[in-house]
Amino acid sequence: MNHNKTLRLVAWEITRNCNLSCIHCRASATNGPYDGELSTESCYILLDQIAKIGNPIIILTGGEPLLRPDIFDIAGYGIKKGLKVVMAPNGTLITERVAQKMKETGISRISISIDGATSEKHDEFRGVKGAFEGAISGIKQAKKAGLEFQINTTITKLNLDELPKIQELATGLGAAAHHIFLLVPTGRGKYISSSEITAVEYEEILNWFYDKHKNVTMQLKATCAPQYYRLLKQKEESNAKGCLAGTSFCFISHRGIVQPCGFLDLPCGDVTKRSFDEIWEKSDIFASLRDFSKLKGKCGKCKFKMVCGGCRARAYEKTGDFLEEEPLCVYKRNIL
Repeated sequence: MNHNKTLRLVAWEITRNCNLSCIHCRASATNGPYDGELSTESCYILLDQIAKIGNPIIILTGGEPLLRPDIFDIAGYGIKKGLKVVMAPNGTLITERVAQKMKETGISRISISIDGATSEKHDEFRGVKGAFEGAISGIKQAKKAGLEFQINTTITKLNLDELPKIQELATGLGAAAHHIFLLVPTGRGKYISSSEITAVEYEEILNWFYDKHKNVTMQLKATCAPQYYRLLKQKEESNAKGCLAGTSFCFISHRGIVQPCGFLDLPCGDVTKRSFDEIWEKSDIFASLRDFSKLKGKCGKCKFKMVCGGCRARAYEKTGDFLEEEPLCVYKRNIL
């Protein structure tokens, strides 16, 4: 069993409106408007409720968070409450003025996705011509303003061979970190599920990523890839954890629906009807995710289940049961 529920990270879809149309988008986001987005005042109340139970990192994401006219008011309010606020824009809207505003507001870091080493590949991924140039321009403006940034990359068969070049690009740009995300086929991602890498390719890329972390100065982190933390445990006795959904991480939609993560579309509560702290403490779904003895199949028998946990969203998309075994795992040893 594991009943840990210390909240460390909250990914908040502050708006679903977006100026891009990414082929893998969890939210199938596009140009809005979208009904039911939380008002500025409701956002303040939500931040008050989050601060009641701790001081997690708040990731303002989307859609494109910079399309909310009150984004800096909301970010500034959270920072004044003692929360660490970061932002996940796509980079195309970051002008010199916007970068300076981010820095002045106190945003700790931004993450910008680069999914191809060239404009052709990245723009194909992002669904809009010029997205690559816009992202690079935004990164340079952030760097000029002294704002820390990281590069995120979602890995599919479409860009698997470009990963080394993307990492070189991230290093050259001066990124503080490179985070890789393994595709979870939800939203528009379902329509490119044939581009999802295999379990063997998954294991190979995680081993490559591990080897690279010894030779680069920037932080490397694998997300939506809980097996990486089993691999870390095997190689260096790390205590880092894999899937954090519902245990120390959650997602909040643009309408205030709380989920274990953005890819696991299981409503755990509505902040317009119930306080966030109550949802976090009392959701039955969160309670199940915190009890690793409930994991089924190979995951339930694995000696690394407390470290890895398997991707609950992939299990849910594959079987309809979020407690079932992770479908993209080749590890079979030491299982009863």
